[in-house]
Amino acid sequence: MPHVGSGGFPTRPEGDVAPALTAWRARHYSLVSMSAAASVPLETEITRLSNRVDELLAALEQLREENRALRQRHESLNNERATLLQKNEQVRTRVEAMIGRLKTLEHGA
Repeated sequence: MPHVGSGGFPTRPEGDVAPALTAWRARHYSLVSMSAAASVPLETEITRLSNRVDELLAALEQLREENRALRQRHESLNNERATLLQKNEQVRTRVEAMIGRLKTLEHGA
């Protein structure tokens, strides 16, 4: 079993303090050494993702605007439909009144 030095690191038989390459340190060491090599692809990926987020935000804004326009159009068409139904009812009432007057004239003659 290795001796532990003052820094909590195992000591070599010669008495030199050398940090042990524990699993955590090995991972950290690997990440640090790989980070320089991987920084370009990582930055490229971050840029790509950032651009994609910007595209999605633009699409979202476009869809919101389209949705707003469609809702406005729907409301306008509903109002137009209500107006046409009202006019149709008025015309029907007038036609029925004219038919009633014609029948009255027919029976009176």
